[in-house]
Amino acid sequence: MARNIQSLERAAAMLRLLAGGERRLGLSDVAGALGLAKGTAHGILRTLQAEGFVEQDPASGRYQLGAELLRLGNSYLDVHELRARALVWTDDLARASGESVYVGVLHKSGVLIMHHVFRPDDSRQVLEVGAMQPLHSTALGKVLSAFDPVAHTEAVEVEREAFTPRTVTDPAGFEEVLDLTRARGWASDVEETWDGIASVAAPIYDRRRMPVGAVAVAGAVERVCGESGEPRPALVASVRDCARSVSRDLGAGRF
Repeated sequence: MARNIQSLERAAAMLRLLAGGERRLGLSDVAGALGLAKGTAHGILRTLQAEGFVEQDPASGRYQLGAELLRLGNSYLDVHELRARALVWTDDLARASGESVYVGVLHKSGVLIMHHVFRPDDSRQVLEVGAMQPLHSTALGKVLSAFDPVAHTEAVEVEREAFTPRTVTDPAGFEEVLDLTRARGWASDVEETWDGIASVAAPIYDRRRMPVGAVAVAGAVERVCGESGEPRPALVASVRDCARSVSRDLGAGRF
């Protein structure tokens, strides 16, 4: 078996380290976290910086991820069939709903946001492509856990954190949520992950009728939900129509 190249392993570990937090990291932070000599860490960082994968703040000297990674990531996403098929339909859903739209896929033990359409207003928003969301509390995660056996296993085998008082964490209660999701074909998250935020999601299928992702609308509770506290039926219908349209474009046919 061929041996891994140590310098590449270290560079990959640095990129993961820099991606794991919101703050910039200094040379000592990087070297200490990875157990490397400062000279070794500095050499790898300088190489990554020269290639555009890492940037150094001139004022503090600290390091952060560089723009070249975003370009490569976008190149990957652009050729990803699911995202390509979802572009038009999710744009339409955002315009019709007036809310943010997300497409998520299973990644490890969470939901990877692979496409994000901003809410169509003038408010300040942050692009969440590449962000991870939990499986057990978000609408996207519940849909994947309900319809994808692999996602279900991931969701039930990990410790389910209570993000708010409304988060369902006990095994029996979580399975009831998934049963309801399968019965009605969509899932909701009403302040189970973030206070004041609600979302609705539906599954996306491929040509084999296998779940490959989910689409969701998310926004303020008072806009997403009606007086009953449940998501507005018209919004649920729009999300499900979007999911069906993307699924048809992926070859799933009508269902």
